[in-house]
This record gives sequence, structure tokens and C-alpha cells, in this order.
Amino acid sequence: MIVLDEQLNDAQIARDIARWYKGAVINILQLRPHTRIFDDAIPTLLRTIKQPIFVTINYTDFWKVAPASNNYCIICFKLSANEMYLISELLRRVFSLEEFRTKRSRMGAVVSVRGKSLQTYRAS
Repeated sequence: MIVLDEQLNDAQIARDIARWYKGAVINILQLRPHTRIFDDAIPTLLRTIKQPIFVTINYTDFWKVAPASNNYCIICFKLSANEMYLISELLRRVFSLEEFRTKRSRMGAVVSVRGKSLQTYRAS
């Protein structure tokens, strides 16, 4: 399951990802409707679902801030709001890399994508 951050709450982005991703694509707001979800609560919320991949452009609030956990994967894209429609293509490129090709290999990773640069820290 791919869980999109609230900044990516756009049906077009979800549709673009769903064209090639076989699992569910939802927005974080669907996990706890009608409430405000603060960034520091997201890792706890992700642990309530099975092996989610959380995708965000809220780079500074997640990269090197969010704890890595074997229960989920977080992918942080350094993009502006105007560039958010590139998410599907960029995410597909990340998933095509050997290190991230399977759901199992993604779990435990927090990933930074900045231009052509990719960095990762993992749960121990």
C-alpha cells in the first residue's frame, strides 16, 4: 500500500501511481478521517497498517527526522508543490532500483530523493 502525504492529496497523482502500482494507493487523511494529523504522529499511524510505503514532499519534516522502522518505508522527495505531479514517475524509478524492487526490501528504509541523488537510512 502506498500512502500519500496530505500535500499530495490530488486524485491525479493517485491515479498516475495506480496505473503501474498493483497495491492500494491512499492518502494519509483516509487513515484518520476528520482529524488533523501532525507529522510526528505519522510513523505511529503507519504502524497500524501492513507494510505501507509513505510518500511525501514534506522533505524537511521527515528526512533525518522520522524514525526508520521495519514496519514501513518512508520516501521523501525534495520537490516543490509545482513539481508534485512528477511523483509517480520518480517513485517508479525508485522502485526499479535493485535495493527497492520488492516490498520486503523497502521495509525499514527512510529514503531521500533529491534530483538524481538518493540516500537512505534504515532500521537496525
